Amino acid sequence: MKNTQMQQGLPLDEMLLGTFERSKGLIAANDTPKVSRLRDAAMDIFRECRFPDSAHEKWRNTPIESLTEEDFVQQLSPSQADKNLEEMFRCEVHNFDTEIVSMLNGWYYDKKSDLRTLPDGVVVGSIGAAMKAYPELFEMYYGEIAPYALNGFTAINTAMAQDGVFIWVPDGIKASKTIQIIKMIDLEENLFVQNRNLIILGRNSELSLMHCDDSINQHCSLVNTVSEFVVGENAQLKLYKLQNLNDQSGLVNSTFIRQEANSNVKTNTLTFNCGLIRNCVQVMLNGPGAHADVLGLYLMDKQQHVDNQIRIDHNAPNCTSNELFKGILDDQASAVFNGYIHVARNAQKTNAYQNNNNILLKPTARINTKPFLEIYADDVKCSHGATVGQLDQEAMFYIRSRGISEANARLLLMYAFASDIISNISIEALRQRIDDMVKKRLRGELSVCEKCVLHCGSPEKEYHFDIDYSKL
Repeated sequence: MKNTQMQQGLPLDEMLLGTFERSKGLIAANDTPKVSRLRDAAMDIFRECRFPDSAHEKWRNTPIESLTEEDFVQQLSPSQADKNLEEMFRCEVHNFDTEIVSMLNGWYYDKKSDLRTLPDGVVVGSIGAAMKAYPELFEMYYGEIAPYALNGFTAINTAMAQDGVFIWVPDGIKASKTIQIIKMIDLEENLFVQNRNLIILGRNSELSLMHCDDSINQHCSLVNTVSEFVVGENAQLKLYKLQNLNDQSGLVNSTFIRQEANSNVKTNTLTFNCGLIRNCVQVMLNGPGAHADVLGLYLMDKQQHVDNQIRIDHNAPNCTSNELFKGILDDQASAVFNGYIHVARNAQKTNAYQNNNNILLKPTARINTKPFLEIYADDVKCSHGATVGQLDQEAMFYIRSRGISEANARLLLMYAFASDIISNISIEALRQRIDDMVKKRLRGELSVCEKCVLHCGSPEKEYHFDIDYSKL
């Protein structure tokens, strides 16, 4: 295993620049000509812009410097240790059969094969292996959706990411199982991870994807992930993102989705724990009749921080979008929501809805929310809104007058607030497990553990509110 040790006292950006110059041959070992060109162009951008900080308008409420000033190790080749992932990390949802794809310390981890074709025809594996096997797909799609000049994180990812997940669902194929990406951090040193994912859905195809970011120790890490989704005509994508990292870690998660005519996308981002998370989601509705549901729920406490940057571009007529994010913040937790809907001049008959709702449980919790519309077409239906408040005291009084304790009344109201997002999970087994996780998180019982948060230990255990509903 070859590691690059970030020297103490030197900024992370300087160390990355030096690593790129010294180890470019190793970093670009699997590149197609196009990917190699993108690396050089992106590194030129990074040299100029570096990492953003609070002086940048779009980052001024997110203290990213608290992580970029840390000392990190970056692995330039995969771990050679023969690890048993089932012993390290158990992820089981009752009656939920998934195709597991594992990432360990930033590298694709599969003892059998780096790239495989599933019985239903779906191709899944390491993005490095896919570059060699399907160079024509990379020439067509890689780097076409994620703009590397967006900021320093997308630039350095384009320049230095070596591995990630590749999924190709050919035309007319419907994935028979949900594919589950599990990303694990298991290193005694502070690790800087850069992953690049490319997911391609052909015409009339379907894919359900669950993406889990989890820590299995308490060491500091910084994960910088860029994912590109190409959703073809009449294709359907369901994307569930579960985020449960330790309080010492940070995640910059950038997701770019391009939809063609009559495609349907549903994303649901569920944030339970992390020191600092920034989710950047950009959906481009490029074909008539495309529809996108972009949903999210964040439950944060202590000094945790979450930043959701959501942009939906209506670039074609007769497209619809529904955007709803909800958050519950406790203690000194903080959150940012920037929702942006752009309607192009030719995108007539657009119907777009955007809303962000927040509950602050203590005066020390805070939220900066900014819904925004930019409309250039004249035949549209668009709305946006945001609410920030505390638990409804009239509802609290009503529930308590039915003989329910204050603690359980608070839990019931918070759960009801979150249920709009949970109910949009279409996989019943997953919805039930997420329902249990939310209840645990609201009780303060869910934290980073040694096993997958979806399993929450063995044997099977149910979680219930101690409420007599007959008294309501």
